[in-house]
Amino acid sequence: MYQEPPVPVPPRSRVRVLACAVAAVALLTLTAATTPPGAGQRTGAGPAGVVREWNAVATDTITDALGPRPSGQAAVWQGFVSVAVYNAVVGIEGGYALYKWRERGPAGASSAAAAATAAHDVLLAYFPAFRERLDTAYAGSLDALPADRARDLGVAYGKRAAARIVALREGDGRFADVPYTASPAPGVWRPTPPAYQPFLDTWLARLRPLLLTSPRQFRPGPPPALSSAAYAKDVREVRVMGARAGSGRTARQTATALFFSGNLVAQVQTAVRDHAARHRLGIAATARLFAAVNASATDAVVTAWDAKLHYGFWRPITAIRLADTDGNPATTADADWEPLLPTPPHPDYLAGHPTVAAAVTRALTGVLGTSRIDLDVPSEVTGTRRYYRWADDLDRDVVDARVWGGVHFRTAGVAGRRAGARVAAWALDHYFRPVAGGGTTD
Repeated sequence: MYQEPPVPVPPRSRVRVLACAVAAVALLTLTAATTPPGAGQRTGAGPAGVVREWNAVATDTITDALGPRPSGQAAVWQGFVSVAVYNAVVGIEGGYALYKWRERGPAGASSAAAAATAAHDVLLAYFPAFRERLDTAYAGSLDALPADRARDLGVAYGKRAAARIVALREGDGRFADVPYTASPAPGVWRPTPPAYQPFLDTWLARLRPLLLTSPRQFRPGPPPALSSAAYAKDVREVRVMGARAGSGRTARQTATALFFSGNLVAQVQTAVRDHAARHRLGIAATARLFAAVNASATDAVVTAWDAKLHYGFWRPITAIRLADTDGNPATTADADWEPLLPTPPHPDYLAGHPTVAAAVTRALTGVLGTSRIDLDVPSEVTGTRRYYRWADDLDRDVVDARVWGGVHFRTAGVAGRRAGARVAAWALDHYFRPVAGGGTTD
């Protein structure tokens, strides 16, 4: 069960204060690359709408429970909910292999009722403080369905699907005491100004993955040596392009940094819901899309945190301010340097945003069978949207955004992008596969 109490959440507008002086200029220039076909047109709810609606409920619940935490933890809970909903739907509808389960649903059961029940029960198990909100949403979902035997069967099966996931995740390492013990030294992470917070959610580095066999399965090699030309190049770029004041960024580049400076996991959920609605995906296809995206994102977070804990590489703000200690003659110290964005309280390598984004886009392209992802992505920070036709464009912008925000070296983003793509490619080779007559995945 989720152990941390819900934290007080500031108003939704809280993120708009981020770098407001810069954003005021940047937002004047921000325009979407193009408009998605059929934007603004939505289909009726239907059975698939229940999956989308409960993804929205999950997103709001998780966001409100975690508050403004600069951690990948949100992806974990989305992954748990999505695989439970997937099993609840696919166990009845068929077409795809179940996730670590062998119990098929009863004939004639309502997959919509099963989906709502599975999502409700998983969220309630981990976020019991939100019972009233969850119960109200659940009652609305059931009231919209015929009160018949199909609904009753679906509810019962959805409960079993949720219980299966909760049982599978017992003892998975959540909230374990995982110490970060490295002593400050050149190249070694230490808490960063202004808050000097300790390494956040170190347990993510040891969490049992949803899909992978180990957190270190796709751990990359180390970041560049401090003495290398590659390291000096990274430092020079972020020093110029990621600075709060006097940077080399264009207004568009600043806007990109701000656009991807908030809750990436929530941005993804909104965009995938919109995609599924515009493309009129059925309930099984919708459940599979969310499961593939969110389970891959979960394991991308685990992969990123594993590397963060293992390598413990320092952040740009530390590296630039202490460049006179790195032994590299091509770097110069600037004790007053500040990044555009606040530096999250965990190491640089791997960069979490690019790792998760690449896992998401690779999962999307794998499920959709094309590199055309057709995503209309919103940003709560900027209050704007950007349309991404191609996966590479989204991945590139997320890597750039973290450099231009001054919080990551480019190597951390590029390596994260590569690792995230490997996570999702492996995941789709082993899970959520089409089957002729049902099936299971162990």
